[in-house]
Amino acid sequence: MSSQGIALDAADAVYPENQENTHPARLRGTHKSRLENHENAMHANKTSTRTVLGALANNPRRQPALRGSKQSSASQVLKADDCSKSYVEKPVAKQPAFQIHVDEPDGACSKKQASAKQATVACSPLTLNPTVTRLRQPLATIDLAMELSFDSPMDMSIVESEERTVNVNEVTEYAAEIHNHLREMEIKCRPKAGYMKKQPDITNSMRAILVDWLVEVGEEYKLQNETLFLAVNYIDRFLSSMSVLRGKLQLVGTAAMLLASKFEEIYPPDVAAFVYITDYSCPKEQMLKMEYQMLKVLSFDLAAPTIIQFLNQYFRQQKVCNQVESLSLFLGELSFVDADPFLKYLPSQIAAAAFILANYTLTGASWSKHLTKTTGYTLEDLMPCIKDLHRTYLGAAQHAQQSVREKYKSSKYHEVSLLEPLQNLTLN
Repeated sequence: MSSQGIALDAADAVYPENQENTHPARLRGTHKSRLENHENAMHANKTSTRTVLGALANNPRRQPALRGSKQSSASQVLKADDCSKSYVEKPVAKQPAFQIHVDEPDGACSKKQASAKQATVACSPLTLNPTVTRLRQPLATIDLAMELSFDSPMDMSIVESEERTVNVNEVTEYAAEIHNHLREMEIKCRPKAGYMKKQPDITNSMRAILVDWLVEVGEEYKLQNETLFLAVNYIDRFLSSMSVLRGKLQLVGTAAMLLASKFEEIYPPDVAAFVYITDYSCPKEQMLKMEYQMLKVLSFDLAAPTIIQFLNQYFRQQKVCNQVESLSLFLGELSFVDADPFLKYLPSQIAAAAFILANYTLTGASWSKHLTKTTGYTLEDLMPCIKDLHRTYLGAAQHAQQSVREKYKSSKYHEVSLLEPLQNLTLN
């Protein structure tokens, strides 16, 4: 991870609010004041070594401190969020954080609590009638001749040697139907290409800073690449329908990452982890409300096709080496850092362009006839996207945001970001 990355120590795994709830008996008299002073000291040490995003503008009054004397590019551009606790700035004209806002009906929680209380009284064991008591009598035993087996069906050690596990992604009988379904869904879950022109307070560079920060968050918490791609899709679709203030942009990105983690990860980070990674600038209550708002705007359509899903299909139909696969993923991630010009392309088109550019860079091969027949994309159809992606690849080393390049410098991805891109393309 780069020097701009998120610095999290092993001691930071315990949150201040959990420390307060761990020993409630000690929070009395002088012990409470001593513990509070100790917590405040630990919190001050933590915030001084944590890199956070903040809000998106220059702010001379607050610059977050990083590890040592290094400062991230995000901290130089970002200002304190609306929900920051360091100070409260009085705006000249109060403006809502979101142009479209739908609140939960008043009294909904109280109604749920009342109904739950009534259900508890109705299910009390002191009010059971004789019919329920009679039905609770034990059933008579039934003797049947059967063969008992105590082996777990998930125990892979009992699988016979001649049997072979089947990968669901390699079921050729349904490959065409799966591809057609993904092509239909990518159109349904497509954000608006020019939505940034309608945003009054945020720009493409602010979005690039947010996505660059989410790349670091995904690496810090060891999240799947699919989680990151889904989060970016949620952000773009949400911003296509909602006008957001720059002070709330980090909240939108964090809520999108939270939703994508719940959808994709087996063990997703909890809300407290995302609150901590924002340096407590976005409290838990605001993040949960933002999550609820985002679900309503997205109409709960979270299964959006991403570049990774299409790349996996292309890899299965045209076998390539692992380095070509890693370079294709690297080019795919480079495409969503900048909204312009890649929002006008579908994920299947960007995946095809990344596959062609990576395969041509390393092996000199191009787009096969089989993939042309399967996808319906010819090389001529994909050339505009290939040229835009090649231009981005050439300027990746000089880009202001470097988290993607730092991520793909590791041996896990065969250090593909260190490869020199081809200056000229002569695709056939």
